[in-house]
Amino acid sequence: MDALLAFSPILLTIILMAGFNWGANKALPLALILAVLVAFFKWNMGIEFVLGYTFFGFLKAFDILIIIFGAILILNTLKLSGAMATINHGFNGITDDRRIQAIIIGFMFGAFIEGAAGFGTPAALAAPLLVGLGFPPLAAALVALIFNTVPVPFGAVGTPIFGSMSTLGTNIASTGISAESFKMALTEWIAIPNSIAGIFIPLLGLAIMTRVFGKEKSIKPALAAAPFAIFAGLAFMIPYLLIAVFFGPELPSLVGAFIGLGIVIIAAKHGFLVPKKKWDFPHKSAWPELWTSKIDTGNTGESKMSLFKAWSPYILIAIILVISRIPAFGIKQLLMDQEFTLTNVAGIKDLTYNLKWAYLPGTIPFMLVALATHFIHKMSKKDIKRAWQLTFKQISAAAIALLAGVGLVQLMLNSGVNTSGMDSMLTTMAEATADLSGAAYPFFATLVGMLGTFMSGSATVSNILFMSFQFETASILDFSPILILSMQGIGSGIGNMICINNIVAVSATVGCIGAEGKMIRINALPALIYYLLITAIVGILIYSGFSPLL
Repeated sequence: MDALLAFSPILLTIILMAGFNWGANKALPLALILAVLVAFFKWNMGIEFVLGYTFFGFLKAFDILIIIFGAILILNTLKLSGAMATINHGFNGITDDRRIQAIIIGFMFGAFIEGAAGFGTPAALAAPLLVGLGFPPLAAALVALIFNTVPVPFGAVGTPIFGSMSTLGTNIASTGISAESFKMALTEWIAIPNSIAGIFIPLLGLAIMTRVFGKEKSIKPALAAAPFAIFAGLAFMIPYLLIAVFFGPELPSLVGAFIGLGIVIIAAKHGFLVPKKKWDFPHKSAWPELWTSKIDTGNTGESKMSLFKAWSPYILIAIILVISRIPAFGIKQLLMDQEFTLTNVAGIKDLTYNLKWAYLPGTIPFMLVALATHFIHKMSKKDIKRAWQLTFKQISAAAIALLAGVGLVQLMLNSGVNTSGMDSMLTTMAEATADLSGAAYPFFATLVGMLGTFMSGSATVSNILFMSFQFETASILDFSPILILSMQGIGSGIGNMICINNIVAVSATVGCIGAEGKMIRINALPALIYYLLITAIVGILIYSGFSPLL
């Protein structure tokens, strides 16, 4: 009964979001209210601790909001300056083979946008661009969603990892390991299995595309492009892995995709590993109505500047991130030293909040580069104002969900501070889960991450909700917490393929209204394959007794 009560806020979130299609900004505040009631009446937490730890969660959410704000701001700035239209037009003329186009735009460019902005923007940008090149809107939407999985754990310059760290403080403290060392280890062990599986994601996406949308209704055209698809996977995953291991969570998707995109474009232009026989969709007249758009998707806009000028803000972002994350340059520590500290938060002794505002990528480089872009791209005052207005509007919905989500987890995590003698809600949940699953728990860890994204629409929210829970369950069952958490982090990315919010958003973008159910059913297969790959890779390590760091 105690475990059911402890789980009730999460269960309410699942029911409201997955069952009734509520948004996170509505469901999570209600879940937080329920958690407050359970903590006060059942766990006998003092009201000062209930409110204090919830408020501490609100403060921790502010770190994430700064990153999201900066990521959305730079994207809106580039849209309104005309740079994004130029970038989009730059992909025309590279190849007319639909398989290669899907890889370049859906996988590589989508991964770059995920690394830079995240939060649903990759599919929303890549899918309309594919439609503009002649893809059936439904095909463009599906392939963009399938491809937008591998880069997600490090999307928006590492926001899902920062979200995880905002709730893992107490867990990490129990290990005696520094938070920085733990973050680097978590980044490494999310990247390693994801890199192995990620090599085959371009091929998997092509197989679904040719099987569902090809004249042949076969995966053979995808297999014909397998050498190029695997080459593209390697072009992204090798730098992705190396950057994750040596530099941390901010750069793998952003810089890895930037490097891979250049390599793949050059290869495609020179015909390297490109199939000799071109593949295309059936003629438009043969498309079923479900494939087509219900709206006028228009085009990507007018190209107003050179490609270099259009890409320059992203190049600046990558350079600043690299310089500010390598200790040898001396800038990293300088930025980290700039902090706002609040001690004894809400009157709770030794509860301290530190905001390293200058080190957060939302501030430097995103906001800094956005300001520079106003001048580089000679934007009008009207467009500058519009970019900031749009960003504030878009951040408001995310703010409610994140404040409630992080507040909820911090309250549940610290609910062990009570007069009843009960363990915290998360510990109670973890013990019950450990009893039910036993040694089979690694088979469920990735699914938990997928569930979190499926119901919330965000890998960051999934990690905020479940990272501490996964850590405690792993500890109780004597599994490696790092490896279990890696399955959570990767699972939160896999959930993007079938996430209701993302599917609805991309459907609306390309005009496939009414096809959402079919999209979930089709993408369930690649999501299952990806889940099995990750479970096999990490499961072998777990059951062999391997335990990195801890």
